[in-house]
Amino acid sequence: MGVRMRHADRFPPGPPAPSLAAWGLSADADLLYRCLLLSGAQTAGQLERSLGMAWHRVVHALDELLTAGAVGHRPGDGRRAERWMPVEPQRVTGALRARRHRVTRLGQRSTPAGQVLPDPVRLGDGMRHLPSRQLTRARLAELIRTVRHEHVAMQPEQVYEEESARPAVPMDRALLAGGVHMRVLGALPVDAEDPLIAHGKRADEPRPDYRQATERPMKLIVMDRRTALLPVSPDNLDHGYLEITEEAVVAALVALFERQWDAAARHRQEQPMPRISLTEREWTLLALLARGDTDESAAREMRISRRTVSNTLRDLMDRLGVDNRFQLGLAVGARRLVAPTTTEEKR
Repeated sequence: MGVRMRHADRFPPGPPAPSLAAWGLSADADLLYRCLLLSGAQTAGQLERSLGMAWHRVVHALDELLTAGAVGHRPGDGRRAERWMPVEPQRVTGALRARRHRVTRLGQRSTPAGQVLPDPVRLGDGMRHLPSRQLTRARLAELIRTVRHEHVAMQPEQVYEEESARPAVPMDRALLAGGVHMRVLGALPVDAEDPLIAHGKRADEPRPDYRQATERPMKLIVMDRRTALLPVSPDNLDHGYLEITEEAVVAALVALFERQWDAAARHRQEQPMPRISLTEREWTLLALLARGDTDESAAREMRISRRTVSNTLRDLMDRLGVDNRFQLGLAVGARRLVAPTTTEEKR
């Protein structure tokens, strides 16, 4: 069993491998780490076969090791072909010690003196309970560093709490800068100001793809379609969150998100577009362009400058929420535009 590896993929004899279970990792993660130390770098598929371990357990264990800084990896053609390399034991224990100190300090800042954050509670394969919001934030910060492809979320909040929103700004910034596709389904209107601007985000920074849900969405985060976080009690987030890696459950949560994401798009398309009133100049200019006039010929007929033509069209595009003249033509055709009242009609 196992595969033969180059000597460079293994560490020379030294201190025994640390017990990762003693640092809060699962027995599966501890076993995979010891296997990698002994046999050298392997693909996820090789680990699955050599250990005879169920695939979902291998995936969960590798995710644990990655967030703990115990392994590195190189992408492959598919998840099973990703190649995983062990990190030197001394570096692993140092990283775990630093992580424990960070989590303890976080708990001491947010809880009474002397009280530290409780440990996660395993509920079975692919699921565990993070018993507090503070522990959930610390775990989310770890998981964010491992996201490579997609991050989706449902946000029921109308107003974001400072304690949750401020750390979300650098997290979103890092994900978007890394090319991760982010989608958020929320309760706020699509044209509302990004709520994170009030918590340190700049107005000119990229924003995730956003849609307003047709009804108040549940609280949910799914990363790379492998790990999901959702509150134990939607009405009391102090009860903590569930961290789910069971493939079937995560797939069901992703499917729920996709259905509501699509429903939000259909709802927006089906909503009647409001009528808008045009100024006399806008109405005349659109009529001239519709019959085939150029900006220059329309400007001559209206006795205005070409710059005024361009500015008028730009203002109209801004009001209709479109980016170019092609989109403007589509919007004009779709909306019920109200002609300006003529001088004779005003009498």
